[in-house]
Amino acid sequence: MQLTVIGITHKTAPIEVREKFYLKPLERELLLRMLQNNVLVYEGLVISTCNRTEIYANTSEGNTQELWDILSRVKGMPCDTLFKKHFFALSGRAAVRHLFEVACGLDSLILGEKQILGQLKESVDLSRRMGMLARPFNILTHIAVRTGKKARSQTQIDAGGSSVSWAAIVKAEKELETLEGRSVLIIGAGKMGKIAVRHLKAKGVSDIYITNRTLETARDLANECGVSAAAFWEIEHVLPRVDVCLCSAGAPHYLIEKEIIEKTMRARPDKKLVCVDISMPRNISPETGSVRNVSLITIDELDEVMADTMEKRLAAVEEVTMIIRDKIDVFFDALHKDTGGVPVNQAALGVPV
Repeated sequence: MQLTVIGITHKTAPIEVREKFYLKPLERELLLRMLQNNVLVYEGLVISTCNRTEIYANTSEGNTQELWDILSRVKGMPCDTLFKKHFFALSGRAAVRHLFEVACGLDSLILGEKQILGQLKESVDLSRRMGMLARPFNILTHIAVRTGKKARSQTQIDAGGSSVSWAAIVKAEKELETLEGRSVLIIGAGKMGKIAVRHLKAKGVSDIYITNRTLETARDLANECGVSAAAFWEIEHVLPRVDVCLCSAGAPHYLIEKEIIEKTMRARPDKKLVCVDISMPRNISPETGSVRNVSLITIDELDEVMADTMEKRLAAVEEVTMIIRDKIDVFFDALHKDTGGVPVNQAALGVPV
């Protein structure tokens, strides 16, 4: 068997390419089912977030072409040379190291960010429910999660704020100089929307509106957080009242088109509007950024907000790297013991014996 990963991340591709390969929940299940039905694949794990889509597999031959073909079929598009140049492929020890780096936030757009560990746990749970974790991947993912926790508890890799929502709000604050007394519309009542509400309240925002495709979901979060809910169809009526529009909806198409923003700004020509799109795929049209007095911020720009805490985090990278190095050895030792001391698994997983 051979441990292999193929993936596309913020380091290898811009958002307009990454969003083409973002896997919605049902697509992740479909991809895992296709891996399960492939006789060359024994185990599988899929991670798909706003910054990465990665497919880990334990295969008989370590041939990445099987993974390319399955991803291509799930997305209904050819993974040709044009797109393949944006992907990476790793095997054996390098693949294990990469997963551990992801768990620790070393490979994140925002160094040390915390959300990726929760996203990894969700991916592991999905693979487990679908029967795609056998003993090797159970050991691998368990140690990966432990590594991520240890890195954050024993180093300063996540010093200061470190979520995508936090970075989005800091970026918006810099655009407007202050958020105190401002009004904000949040599109999307999921986890990132909930985190955003908490950070916005801490910044002294006066009015927060939450909208969602399902009004009841928006109302539930609004009631929980003590803010206002708005129906989806009310977006055009709410926009003229706010200073910031933060979108984290994850719809398969643009929710905010240039025409909507142009209409909004005609009603408030001298008042600036900051639009922040942290959705994957993008839900605010890139053309909105060309409208006068409108600033459009996308997820790829959020690494700029880390200057204040970056020094502490960079100082922690070496410590985290040492933790990862130790945990890689722990993984292969555990795999070795699990097979009664037969070293063939290490060689089969791409590691010299």
